[in-house]
Amino acid sequence: MDTVSSLIETIRAYRPWNEQEERDRELILYHLEHSPDIFTRENSTAHMTASSWIVNPSMTKVLMIYHNIYNSWSWTGGHADGETDLLSAALREAREETGIQHVRALSPEIFSLEVLTVDGHEKRGKYVSSHLHLNLTYLLEADDHDLLSRKEDENSAVAWFPVEEVIQASSEPWFRARIYSKLNEKLISFRQAAQRKMA
Repeated sequence: MDTVSSLIETIRAYRPWNEQEERDRELILYHLEHSPDIFTRENSTAHMTASSWIVNPSMTKVLMIYHNIYNSWSWTGGHADGETDLLSAALREAREETGIQHVRALSPEIFSLEVLTVDGHEKRGKYVSSHLHLNLTYLLEADDHDLLSRKEDENSAVAWFPVEEVIQASSEPWFRARIYSKLNEKLISFRQAAQRKMA
């Protein structure tokens, strides 16, 4: 089975957390099955992306970047750009956007999925039309003592936030209500499950 077919099967088997994930999963699957260029930016309507909810080893902090386009603290992530292994893409983007070196997936499984709207904007002096990001998110762990650095063409700051403060750090109401709140709920559930295993 090739990586795209495997990804489709993984998404089909994924158990949605809420109605948003249930609806968005169907849209992501539709594009994966009907749009052969969905992993590249050649598809101007929608393309696959990968994001990360990066936590420290105790799962008490989340690593965020200050995104230049959105003027907000946000998660890390980016375009697949031809990569069909989206966990690898998420790890790559995490390293590039924050400078962290010691980062790993807490699970190879999809942590969440979502369809994100992207308003038209300038990128490297060229206008990019509004489009959709068909996004898979992975839960990553990083050393919160690692040296952090900016990716200057994309973000102007990198910082750790306590889990209970990370949602309010964002200035994007939809992300706060629909995405970051959900990710924190799932993180608490994941942390509780990990604690039960260790007990």
